[in-house]
Formats: sequence, C-alpha cells, structure tokens
Amino acid sequence: MTDYTVEFVGTGEEITVSDKETVLSRCIEEGIAQEYSCRVGMCLACSAEIVEGEVTQPAARGFTDEEADSYALTCMARPLSDLKLDRGKYPPSIEREATDADPDAGGTAAADD
Repeated sequence: MTDYTVEFVGTGEEITVSDKETVLSRCIEEGIAQEYSCRVGMCLACSAEIVEGEVTQPAARGFTDEEADSYALTCMARPLSDLKLDRGKYPPSIEREATDADPDAGGTAAADD
C-alpha cells in the first residue's frame, strides 16, 4: 500500500490517501466538505479537475475516456501519484449539457447581442 498527498487547489486543504481507498472516502473520514451524491460514478456531483497527478477510476462511468484523463470522480478515483485537484470542476461535455437543458443558464445571451 502506498500513500499519496492530495491537495485541493484554492482551499489550503490537503489529505493523505492510500492507493487502496478513494479520494472521497478519505475526505469524509477527514471531515472535508467534498460534494457527492450517488457514490457509484454516475451523478458527477463529486467531479474535480486533475491539475497534477494521476488516478485510476475504472468504474467512473460518467466520463468519456478523454474526460477521465483530465477529471476525477472522487467517489471512484484512487491516486496513482500525489495529486492536485480543483473541486467542483466539470468536463466541457457536462457543462454543455447543463447549459442546453437550462434555457436560463445563459445560452441565449450571445444571440441577443
């Protein structure tokens, strides 16, 4: 078992996570307020952008293969190195879906110019 340091960008929070546990499970144990919902890699509530480092997350079904290289679902992600994560960041495909689904999300502002 190997331990890695996980730093959350912009918060000053840092935890140690083993390669046998998920980032989210360690956040919960340490009392860090990491957003989550389903805990099975589908809802994307626990998404974080990977600023530095690598994770394994084979059961993270909510991302495309390309997105899984740049984003982590903390409920599934196990560190393969020290990490810097930017919590609450979602991949572009998810941001587009949210904008398309919500007409008040600003998707029409450019058309009004």
